[in-house]
Amino acid sequence: MALKITEECINCDVCEPECPNQAIYQGLEYYEINPDLCTECVGHFDTPQCVEVCPVECIPKDPEHEETVEQLMAKYLRLQGSGSKCA
Repeated sequence: MALKITEECINCDVCEPECPNQAIYQGLEYYEINPDLCTECVGHFDTPQCVEVCPVECIPKDPEHEETVEQLMAKYLRLQGSGSKCA
């Protein structure tokens, strides 16, 4: 699953620079996560870095974007440009 930021976000600015995929951006009212870029840090870290630094615990899994670890790894590889190389 991709993650999402809920309305409890206090716009503290700590999550955005932690995202290795640049999936977090400032929305109209609070930070948001682009599910097409979020891999829950699979391929980069053992745990989602935004969740680790969030002081108000407002970053749950997004039930509208369910993905397995394998799907998240495939997304990571695609984002890194590793999934499209020919042999």
